[in-house]
Amino acid sequence: MSETPQTYANHVRWHKSWHFFLSPVLLINLIIAGYSFLREPNLKNGWAVLMALALVQMLLLIRTNPLKVQDRVIRLEERLRYERVLPPELARRAAELPTGRIVALRFASDEELAGLVTQVLDGKLTTAKEIKQAIRNWRGDYLRV
Repeated sequence: MSETPQTYANHVRWHKSWHFFLSPVLLINLIIAGYSFLREPNLKNGWAVLMALALVQMLLLIRTNPLKVQDRVIRLEERLRYERVLPPELARRAAELPTGRIVALRFASDEELAGLVTQVLDGKLTTAKEIKQAIRNWRGDYLRV
């Protein structure tokens, strides 16, 4: 667990090797391959562009697939939490919220969850950013990658 308490201001995670090495290197590789192909269109440079595109696609899949799994796990955890913390009718309605809103609500403390869920269901908070900014007692998520 991190020593610094997590808040809205510092909850975004930057994975150094992902954000500052892998992504930029593979995108620069795609640009260089495309430039080489435009300057000298041949089979070798065309194949380099295709491989660069494949690497970028693989990069995206490597990032998005685990995040989708994390979102599914968070959704399950939060539905169980709703059953424990919220009145039954509100828990049922909250469990039907879109995943993005459920993921944002995970940062809310048990004490303020019912109020925030009601605001989301009433359309007063519509984006993940609005939901996170409305949270007063932040519950950190120190395991998300």
